[in-house]
Amino acid sequence: MSEKITNLTSDNFKTAIAAETPVLVDFWAPWCGPCKAIAPILEELANELDGIQIAKVNVDENEQIAAEYAIRAIPTMLVFKAGQVVETIVGMTPKDALKAKLQAHL
Repeated sequence: MSEKITNLTSDNFKTAIAAETPVLVDFWAPWCGPCKAIAPILEELANELDGIQIAKVNVDENEQIAAEYAIRAIPTMLVFKAGQVVETIVGMTPKDALKAKLQAHL
């Protein structure tokens, strides 16, 4: 995983999403095929986009966070700004579409 992508847990989740800059949080699991497929796209975007943080939450290890945000399918990506969800993206999303959605929040 890229050094630019942060792994979030219950210890650092609230602090990470409180940032004024947009934070894309990818809710995923190691057994999820589409999660594995989108991982390289997120790596590329982490290196291409300035001004947005990309983070991941393993739903198997952080069930409480997933429940708090009603994550019912993975991958689900939430875009946070100042602690508030400003966009929800569910499922495998092509890189260009995901990049456009993220750029809209910059």
